[in-house]
Amino acid sequence: MPAVFVLIWATGFIVARYGMPHAPPFTFLLYRYLLSIACFGVWIAIARVRWPRTGVEWLHLGVTGALMHGGYLGGVWAAVKGGMGSGLSALIVGIQPVLTAVWLSVTGTAMSRVSARQWLGLLLGFAGLVLVVWRKLMQGQAGDHVTATNLAWAVFALLCITAGTLYQKRFVKPCDVRSANTVQLLAAALVTAPLALLEPEAFRWNAQSAGAMAWSVLGLTLGGSSLLYLLIQRGAAASVTSLMYLVPPTTAVMAWLLFNEPITLTTVVGIALTAFGVALVVRPPRRA
Repeated sequence: MPAVFVLIWATGFIVARYGMPHAPPFTFLLYRYLLSIACFGVWIAIARVRWPRTGVEWLHLGVTGALMHGGYLGGVWAAVKGGMGSGLSALIVGIQPVLTAVWLSVTGTAMSRVSARQWLGLLLGFAGLVLVVWRKLMQGQAGDHVTATNLAWAVFALLCITAGTLYQKRFVKPCDVRSANTVQLLAAALVTAPLALLEPEAFRWNAQSAGAMAWSVLGLTLGGSSLLYLLIQRGAAASVTSLMYLVPPTTAVMAWLLFNEPITLTTVVGIALTAFGVALVVRPPRRA
């Protein structure tokens, strides 16, 4: 499950490369949420899935949906649309595992605190992540259009995905991933709709934008978001978020295969270092 999640989640930047030139970010995301809700609705009706029963369950799922869908995706896509390069946006959001670990170390119980071995893995994973995106950052300095606005959007996305992960692990009770994801998407659509209405740019439907939308709905939302929900539900927060370290290196490999973007020796070393760091975090402790 973690390997499939990383592969699917890494396609997000590939989809952005195809779709973002033809659509404003919040309008694209609003269509994505609504189409995903429709797909989940059909699936739920056929499988007769149980919906959350209490208002508290709906509230907690709504909060996580507003954060992990509306806030995180909205922030990343707005930053990229505003001119920030994918390498820099990936690096900023890639701080999430360390931010999660710091929060758990300060506020967590003994069972959720981060061990010394996991701290080492988090730092090694972050170092590997920096190596992977460093070349893109250096090459993109002249082309990257970094402003206070798009930088704020990227930091906002980082805070939303971190807070959403911690909130879901703490408050959301185990329930069917299909109905839970639908409630989360409803909340994301509600917070995204006002921003989409304010965008002056029109959505231009063509082969690229339609393909990007199809994969965003079927692959990233129905597949990737559902896997992330299950991973958070079943695993420790620090272990789950450390998987995000593997996304930028995996994206670099995909970009090499699809767009012939070169992979340097530094990139290979960074990927290996990231993988080793994640292995330290997710490896179960040795029993006495």
